[in-house]
Amino acid sequence: MVIRVGVIGCGAAGLAALRHLAARPSTFQGVGFETSIGVGGTWRYTDKVGIDTNGLPVQTSMYKNLRTNIPKEVMGFPGYPFPSNLPSFPDHKDVLKYLKDYSDNYELHKHIKFSTKVDSVAPLTSDNKTAWKVSYSSVGCPSESESSIFDAIIVCNGHYSVPLMPKLEGMEEFKGTIVHSHDYRIPDPFKDKVVVCLGGAASGQDICLDIASQAKKLTISHDKPKIESTLPENMSQQPGIAKLTADSVIYKNGVEEKADVLLLCTGYRYSFPFLTEECELKIIEERITPLYKHIIHSKFNTLSFIGMCKIICPFPQFDNQVKFVLSSLDGTQKLPSTAEMEADIDSDYKSRLNDGLPHRYAHFMGPRQWAYNDTLAELAGFKPIPRAIQQLYDEVHRTRVKDLQNYKRKNYRIIGESNYEVVQA
Repeated sequence: MVIRVGVIGCGAAGLAALRHLAARPSTFQGVGFETSIGVGGTWRYTDKVGIDTNGLPVQTSMYKNLRTNIPKEVMGFPGYPFPSNLPSFPDHKDVLKYLKDYSDNYELHKHIKFSTKVDSVAPLTSDNKTAWKVSYSSVGCPSESESSIFDAIIVCNGHYSVPLMPKLEGMEEFKGTIVHSHDYRIPDPFKDKVVVCLGGAASGQDICLDIASQAKKLTISHDKPKIESTLPENMSQQPGIAKLTADSVIYKNGVEEKADVLLLCTGYRYSFPFLTEECELKIIEERITPLYKHIIHSKFNTLSFIGMCKIICPFPQFDNQVKFVLSSLDGTQKLPSTAEMEADIDSDYKSRLNDGLPHRYAHFMGPRQWAYNDTLAELAGFKPIPRAIQQLYDEVHRTRVKDLQNYKRKNYRIIGESNYEVVQA
């Protein structure tokens, strides 16, 4: 019997899911749901902020000058590399084209309901078996609702569209402009402004470099280790923010600085508004439970989530996670019991706490991603990600830390399964 699978979201993760579902029509029938008019998810850049032309909140967090911060040589889906003529660090338009080409190549469009909003997903359990009722409507016509029944659901709606807004003392008193990076598009509005950017992760650093081209002065405020790289002359570092006044920022070291703009590069929230309470999914301070291997619901094993991990090499990991899910659905992999899965979830969480990571880092990977990816491959019986991917990813990270302003000028080439080289210009 063919297994019907609903895929929610058709960005990179959803396309990976549909590719592998469509490749096995005798086993799976995949149906994708996408609110936009096309594929690409967060890579679909728009100048708009707030509400999009379709009447829904803008999903993308792309800005006009964004280039990838990992090279295309490690970013592509297995078996479908980026075009060789692109630089190693392409811009967002190139990535969107890549995803469109990927969809065209595997004829995924015919499996997707575009301009369609999933309103609810609810489990239907009988005889110890769970099916899923998906209610959906055309964007702009919420009264015209339809529903379909699926054997499994793969959630691929991403986590870069709902801003995580910090609560800072004095925030309501601050008379300057406060903007989240989700709404950042171009540096021009920051011309001759004194800007404080809260958040020192990779995206915050990249946006700061973009704004520094226009700002009078820019301070990046964060509690991470000090950025080692040389920075633009008008850019400096301070620790996190203790409080705000009407026209200034006071950092945790007591330094006070006048500011025109506070830019919040403080990340995003996980959000699944379409899941009913019966799905028994909890999000507490950015930890989603109960997800076995950050993917499969430990109670409802036919409900899974792709792309929830952070600080990763994304597309290859999405591909791995999809194959992991499908191996559990087709019986190739026998999942542990609910109790065993929940013990595994708890063990992973405690290991992070023991390493000094805060609760909100429950799905952060970084160096952990490689062993994690290998574990998925071993458990589900598929080929692991080539070691060259890890080696180049790690090398670019080392290069970035030392030279934040220039590391994207390099180009690379993967050589076989376990090596890479720098391509001379």
